[in-house]
Amino acid sequence: MSRPEPSHTLPDRSIYLRRESKVRSYCRTMPRQFVKARGPWMYDDQGGRYLDFLSGCSTLNYGHNHPVLKQALIEHIQNDGIAHGLDLHTQAKAEFLHTFDELILEPRGLDYVAMFPGPTGTNAVEAALKLARKVTGRNLVIAFTNGFHGMTLGSLACTGNAAKRQGAGVPLDNVVHEPYDGYHGQGIDTAELLERRLTDGSSGLDAPAAILVETVQGEGGLNVASAAWLRKIAALAKRHGALLIIDDIQAGCGRTGGFFSFEEAGIEPDIVTLAKSLSGLGLPFALTLFRRELDIWNPGEHNGTFRGNNHAFVTATAALRHFWSDGEFAGEVSRRGEYLAERLERMAEAHGLETRGRGMMRGIVLPNGELAAKVTAACFDRGLIIETSGADDEVVKVLAPLNIDDEIFAKGLDIVEECVANVMNEYVEASLEVTK
Repeated sequence: MSRPEPSHTLPDRSIYLRRESKVRSYCRTMPRQFVKARGPWMYDDQGGRYLDFLSGCSTLNYGHNHPVLKQALIEHIQNDGIAHGLDLHTQAKAEFLHTFDELILEPRGLDYVAMFPGPTGTNAVEAALKLARKVTGRNLVIAFTNGFHGMTLGSLACTGNAAKRQGAGVPLDNVVHEPYDGYHGQGIDTAELLERRLTDGSSGLDAPAAILVETVQGEGGLNVASAAWLRKIAALAKRHGALLIIDDIQAGCGRTGGFFSFEEAGIEPDIVTLAKSLSGLGLPFALTLFRRELDIWNPGEHNGTFRGNNHAFVTATAALRHFWSDGEFAGEVSRRGEYLAERLERMAEAHGLETRGRGMMRGIVLPNGELAAKVTAACFDRGLIIETSGADDEVVKVLAPLNIDDEIFAKGLDIVEECVANVMNEYVEASLEVTK
């Protein structure tokens, strides 16, 4: 069962067309009705089988319905375990905190306080922004070009994409977007440019409360910040009294190799945001971590009804114990990431393209978004679920499960390679016709 077997008949979509908002997006390019999923596979109501290289936008790093995580949740439910608990003390929360401390924080020498802000990544970012402003007494936040941090107003103000920002309907204030690493091309150090702006009293850049950055820009096109650049950003944040916030919502939980994506840079952020694959099973769960001395919240000053998702605590604990009790899993992720890089580089070289990303968060850059969309559509026709990212949706992004079987992984990448070749060959032929 290493190859997809897609169905080719559209399902009855009348209820969605009649009752669901036009805001829906993924279902437009992947018009099937899915009924079950296991590991890297999704199945539709016509018996079609699809290989999932989207993984819920990195929400399913361990695949669909991992048996260890699923069994832990089943046992919790069968024993009438707490489902919803606000911020009450519960056994499920205690076990998560103990496990997270033992397996993640202590081995990395991190003494973070854990805050459960609400169920999604944007909740974690909103809490981080609010805390940074509260601690420093400043308003301005420095974010970066092509960054994506969420769709609620505070997070959206830090997001660069114009199409997403337009949905706000109000001014998105108190944030400036500075150039990310490599934004101006090789040879221009944007960290040094930012340092100059912060030290120049006539630059017009106010003293920031925080600097918010992704180590790998997931939605922004898989742009990667170098370890050296991240160290410079961390140092200048400290010099200028700003808090460094690492948004690890898509790049964390093993996607780039280590549990945190900033580990290889050797930095210790003031605040870290996590979500997506934190629960391990796709259950909503977000976390804002911060240095102990920053914990100046008043009780209830920032809260949320669903900040006590005990089902997510249970599956997150099971995921940590199963995958992160030693270094074996991280080693396997690094190995698969190297294989992914080699396969994508081979595709890129064959067609004069480039690749981007790090670890198991990589993609290939097409000449434009239209061609990238053709590639993902062709992949779906062959039973591979994959999406695009980037300012113009020009990057075909591979987010396969981190624990995917090697043979299945290779077959999925064969499909990507075939579709890229077909689309690029047609593009070159059409370009030659125009020049005749």
